[in-house]
Amino acid sequence: MTTATATAPPAARPAPQAPHRRARDIDGLRGLAALSTVAFHVWQQYTAYDAAGAHPPVDNPALDALLSLEVIDLFFVLSAFLLTHSYARAALDGTTTRPARAFLFRRAVRILPLYLLAVLTVWATRNPTLPGDWRDLLEHLTFTHVFDQDRIFYTLGPTWSLSLEVLFYAVLAALGPLAVRTCHRLRHRRSRTALLLGGCLALYAAPLAWITAAHYALGIPHTDWVAYFGPQARFGGFAAGMALAVLLAALGDRGRLPRRAALPLTALALAGLFALSLRSDPESFPFTYYHPIAAALWALLLLSTLHVRRRTAWNRFLTTRRLTAVGLISYSLFIWHEPVMLLLHTAGLLPPGPAGFPWALLIVFLAALPAAAASYWLIEYPAGLLGRLRDARGRPRDFYPGIAAP
Repeated sequence: MTTATATAPPAARPAPQAPHRRARDIDGLRGLAALSTVAFHVWQQYTAYDAAGAHPPVDNPALDALLSLEVIDLFFVLSAFLLTHSYARAALDGTTTRPARAFLFRRAVRILPLYLLAVLTVWATRNPTLPGDWRDLLEHLTFTHVFDQDRIFYTLGPTWSLSLEVLFYAVLAALGPLAVRTCHRLRHRRSRTALLLGGCLALYAAPLAWITAAHYALGIPHTDWVAYFGPQARFGGFAAGMALAVLLAALGDRGRLPRRAALPLTALALAGLFALSLRSDPESFPFTYYHPIAAALWALLLLSTLHVRRRTAWNRFLTTRRLTAVGLISYSLFIWHEPVMLLLHTAGLLPPGPAGFPWALLIVFLAALPAAAASYWLIEYPAGLLGRLRDARGRPRDFYPGIAAP
C-alpha cells in the first residue's frame, strides 16, 4: 500500500496590483483633485486683498491650508506619468512604441472637443458684440494665453494649465520616440534607466534654475504670471511624473512597498503638501519653490499609492464609488466649475461676505457636479469614441476588413 506524500503549498507571493485597480486609484485621485480645485477657486473668490495682504474667508489656519491647497501640480505629475509610461517601457524593454501621430490624435480627441466648445460658449456670452476681445479668443483657441500677462486667466481661468499640457504633449511626442531609439543602442538595462532618469532630472532642474534666476537675480515679482506660470517655471511637475514612470517601468513588479512602508510614505507626502499650503511670506523659500517641491511630493504620493504589495486604507478610500465617479467626470468639472461659479455670483445666488463662504461652497458643488456629469455624457464620452477611428499605429481603422474598398 502506498501513501501520497503531502507537500506544503508554495508560499503565496503578493499578487501584482491589477490594472483596473490601479485605474480606479487614479480615478479616485482625479476626483479628489477636481473637488479640491473647485474648493480652491471658491476660496479664492471669497478671499479679500488689500495693502495689508490677503484675507481668507476662514480664520482657522489648518482649514485654510486645506482649502487653499493647489493641486494643479498633481494633474501635471499624473498626466506625465500616464503618458510617459508606455515610452519608458518601450525604451527599457527594447520594444516599439506607437507613432507620434497616434499619440497626438488620441490626446486631441481627449481634450479638444469639450475645450473648444467651452471656450466658444463662455467667450461668446462675455463678448455679446463683435469683434469683442478677439485676441483673448485667439489665444485660448491656440493655447497661447499662458504667455499673455493680461489675458492668462480670461474666459476659462483654470485652463492656463491646459496650455502647458498641450506643450507637454508636443515635447513628449518629439522626445519619447527619440529616447526609445537612443536607449535601444545601449546594451544594458541599467544604462537605459540611468539615461532616462538623467533626462528627467535635467527637465526638473531647468525650472528650478529659472525660478532661482527670476526671483533672486532678476527680481521678477511673483505676480508676473508669465514668468512663474509658463513652461520655464512649471515643467518640473511633468518631469517628476516622467521620472516616476521610468522608475516604475524599471522596477516592474519588483520592490513593491509593503503596507508598513506605503502608509508612512503616504502620510509623509500629505503632511508635506499640507505644510506647503500653510500661508507663508512670499519671499520665503517654501513659497518661492512651492511648485517644484509640491511636484516631488505628489510623485511620492503616487509611488506609495500605485506601487504597493497589498492595498492600504488609502487605496480603499480612493476607490470609493462616489470619489471614482467624480474622477470620471473630473475633466468636465475642471472645465465648467469656474463659469458655473461666476454665473451664480452674477445672478446673486452666492451669499456675500466670509460668513457666506461655506454656503457658497455647497451651492457651487451642487450646481457644478450635475453640470459636469451632463457634460461628460453628452460631450466628453461621445467625443472619446472618435479615438476608435484610428488603430494603435495611428492609421485609419478598417471597420469592415472582409469588404474590399471600391
